[in-house]
Amino acid sequence: MTERRIPTARLGQGLMTFRKGRYLINVFGWATMWVLPVIPALIARAFFDRITGEDTTGFTVATLVAIMVAYGLGRIMIMVLMMWNDIHLGFRISTLMRRNMLEQIFELPGAQSMKESPGEAISRFRDDVDEVQESFSWTVDMLGLFTFSAVALWILVGIDGEFTFYVFAPTIAVVWIAAAARRRVKRYREAAREATGRITEALGEMFGSVQSIKVAGAERPMMGHFRRLNDERRTVMVRDRVLTSALESLFWNTISIGTGIILIVTAGAMSSGEFTVGEFALFVYFLGFVTDAVFFLGLFIARYQQAAVSFGRMIELMGDGDPLRLVEPKKLELSGQLSEPNVIPPHFAPLERLDVSGLTFHYPGTEAGIEDMTFSVPKGSFTVVTGRIGAGKTTLLRAILGLVKTDSGTVSWNGEVVENPAAFFIPPRSAYTPQVPRLFSMTLLQNLLMGRRDPEDQVREAINAAVMSPDLEGMSEGLSTMVGPMGVRLSGGQIQRSATARMFVRRPDLLVFDDVSSALDVETERVLWEQLFRDRAGVTSIVVSHRRPALQRADQIVVMDQGRIAAVGSLDDLMGSSPEFMAMWEGNGD
Repeated sequence: MTERRIPTARLGQGLMTFRKGRYLINVFGWATMWVLPVIPALIARAFFDRITGEDTTGFTVATLVAIMVAYGLGRIMIMVLMMWNDIHLGFRISTLMRRNMLEQIFELPGAQSMKESPGEAISRFRDDVDEVQESFSWTVDMLGLFTFSAVALWILVGIDGEFTFYVFAPTIAVVWIAAAARRRVKRYREAAREATGRITEALGEMFGSVQSIKVAGAERPMMGHFRRLNDERRTVMVRDRVLTSALESLFWNTISIGTGIILIVTAGAMSSGEFTVGEFALFVYFLGFVTDAVFFLGLFIARYQQAAVSFGRMIELMGDGDPLRLVEPKKLELSGQLSEPNVIPPHFAPLERLDVSGLTFHYPGTEAGIEDMTFSVPKGSFTVVTGRIGAGKTTLLRAILGLVKTDSGTVSWNGEVVENPAAFFIPPRSAYTPQVPRLFSMTLLQNLLMGRRDPEDQVREAINAAVMSPDLEGMSEGLSTMVGPMGVRLSGGQIQRSATARMFVRRPDLLVFDDVSSALDVETERVLWEQLFRDRAGVTSIVVSHRRPALQRADQIVVMDQGRIAAVGSLDDLMGSSPEFMAMWEGNGD
């Protein structure tokens, strides 16, 4: 497997052009900041030549001091303005990358959208975005550095070309050192980022599994595991920081050696009268800024490699799409009223018939999955998909809805092939409740609406249809009840009924349930299906279930066995023709 190439330069270019106006202001402002020290350098030259009597023309000492003060005040004002602009630009750059990453994740097949854990994903959204944004902000310093170097070179060459070479010679050494170390810098930064990701991953999983850890009495082993992860991170982080510090030290020491050489050479020239005190002051003054410039150059080369690592980690999180989507310009809506999302998909046509033809999917690297799934679901029908554990029932639903990227086959809505199921099967076309529904640490009402603004009577109707009304009456805060992280304050049945109500409130044409009754008692399940048939008679349903209340109400039953369809028919048909179904029926006492 070849390593994916990261177009770091093109990604950086995309960030530069995202807010072109702000970026150009930054370039102009910081280039000015870099070039402005030329003014006090020339003032210092004139000042020392005047007080030593080597130049009696030009400004007086008082005038030179006044110009220096004005220069200092002007530089402070420019710096404040540029910092303000830089902060605003950096925030927008960071927001753009986070927005585009999140959008791309949402566009991936839902059941395969993230290979990384939530903790690792958070590390990439936080640390890697900040790393890239910080490295990006250095590009304006590099442009300012080159502008300053050009101006300084022109002035110094006009005085003495040999001494100028000694001033800029350290730059060559720094570039060579940084280039020689770039692979090691990249490798150490990758190891440090991965170790940090493992820490955040472990934290996220531990916080989400506190109850399981306590029940198993595994607090001490888990802390031991966490300590080992911290030890590993400490090792690679120290190695990364030591390398960075070593490079900084090399940059400064290389420059210090060059500085010493310049002082020795110019001192000899001054004693022979070839160099004035003002010219010496000019060279010494420039040495400090050239030192800073060379130091920045070396660190920028190292940061470029580190930014490439962060770009790669963010792109990996986005899946196999175009890497440049990470920096694709988008409207961020950071001010004013947020626009309402378009929740109604275009070209909405009510369902008349859903056809599944030859649908095939295998999980990567395995033979597990589904093979050649073919059946039809008429409008208003109640279709039950059943089979033993591991038969592929959940995988079938995911393939139909576009939550996994299928290998072959089609799904058709009213005879028209659905090209992008993931984008097509959304409310009000369809709604889906997975086998393990997810609730968020919000109120019950917020979990039902998920940003929608449906009328209260519609919400109440959905709650009643999901057999959630008795539970709601027992909650002192009603719909304002906080359900806790992942619905931890609710029972398993309440979580499933809440997820069902969330489906109903959207009033879709197609309802898809994945074993939603598994945490319900028989009576509650019976009432659920009765109310579904009574209140939503025209709604089409696909239900994964092995329980008799659902099977007895089914218009058709799809029996699955080892990823294939074993039989399709009504309950009466299958009882007399499908050994697989009869064995399941006899073994199911619900």
